Amino acid sequence: MQSQISRYLKSTILNKIGKNKVILLFGTRRVGKTWLIEQITAEANIEHLLLNGEDQDVQILLTTRTVANYSRILGNAKLLVIDEAQVIPEIGKILKLLIDSFKDLTIIASGSSAFDLSNQTGEPLTGRSLTYYLYPIAQMELAQYENGLQTLQNLEERLIFGAYPEIFQLETLTEKSQYLTELVKSYLLKDILMYETIQNSNKLLELLKLIAFQVGSEVSIDEISRSLGISKNTVDRYLDLLSKVFIIYKVGGYSNNLRKEVTKSSKWYFYDNGIRNAIINDFRLLALRNDQGILWENYGFSERIKKMSYQQQGVQHYFWRTYDQQELDMIEAKNGEILAVDFKWGNQKKKIPGFFAKNYPDVPFSIINKENYLDFIL
Repeated sequence: MQSQISRYLKSTILNKIGKNKVILLFGTRRVGKTWLIEQITAEANIEHLLLNGEDQDVQILLTTRTVANYSRILGNAKLLVIDEAQVIPEIGKILKLLIDSFKDLTIIASGSSAFDLSNQTGEPLTGRSLTYYLYPIAQMELAQYENGLQTLQNLEERLIFGAYPEIFQLETLTEKSQYLTELVKSYLLKDILMYETIQNSNKLLELLKLIAFQVGSEVSIDEISRSLGISKNTVDRYLDLLSKVFIIYKVGGYSNNLRKEVTKSSKWYFYDNGIRNAIINDFRLLALRNDQGILWENYGFSERIKKMSYQQQGVQHYFWRTYDQQELDMIEAKNGEILAVDFKWGNQKKKIPGFFAKNYPDVPFSIINKENYLDFIL
């Protein structure tokens, strides 16, 4: 099925080719960046050059930062693609010289981490670059291949096994669980261990496990520090690294400067339910689990983020809570306007919290459940 699924970003990026921009494409390993790039180059219908940043010959080839050298490398190519660009030393300066020197050139630079690529390109490429994030396959990308009944039938598997592209090629639940377990071991932490001095990689997995059990709950850095036997600074650093390789993301508290609102704590979510379940080694069916609510909230949050990102909506997400435990799962903010959301797996009813209703009387409030979730994520 992966070979059939058209990624939302394909047309977005195709429309930017020929505009003398550096297109930065980020996403975890195995999320489909290389496949997407192959689709784009096949349809772009212009001469292109594809380089693999992990090839040492490529790194050596690009080391000599002169227009003459790059002219020889490019030849007649009008589209340059550098896959896994983040491993190339001083990639930011290389991209800047290329895009400034060849006015009819478009560059696509992909990276499975935001370490060097975004850090090195941030300043030099101001005004010259466009940044896109590729996530595990979104339900909005699957909608054209499924009818409503199929989507409903597949929901449980999405909550348990997530949506990495290769999952859709595997037939059995055992194959899917084995794939995700190997993915966590072999790929997802590779960039952190490659680029950062991590003295004990087991601590990273232990940290991820703690986060996995606390999805949807506020995370105490102090508690994690004590539990893992590492400093709070190290915990913060590890969380930052894990977010830079697009495994987890941080959600802060929303406030309109009202005294009762909590703002200093944070929640963490996984971009993919399958990765979350692989971390805790639990692929049981929903009927056998007691974390359906956690899986539903993580799924709904992440699918909404995919949709908003792909449609370039420019929204920000928060949670909301007061010190007396009134709370909402999601606040979505854009241009000074907000909407409030709670995720409920069952058919529980919930009234909007009194303090929120009083202080934000005009804000729309929705409960996202199995009956209406597609309206929220498609």
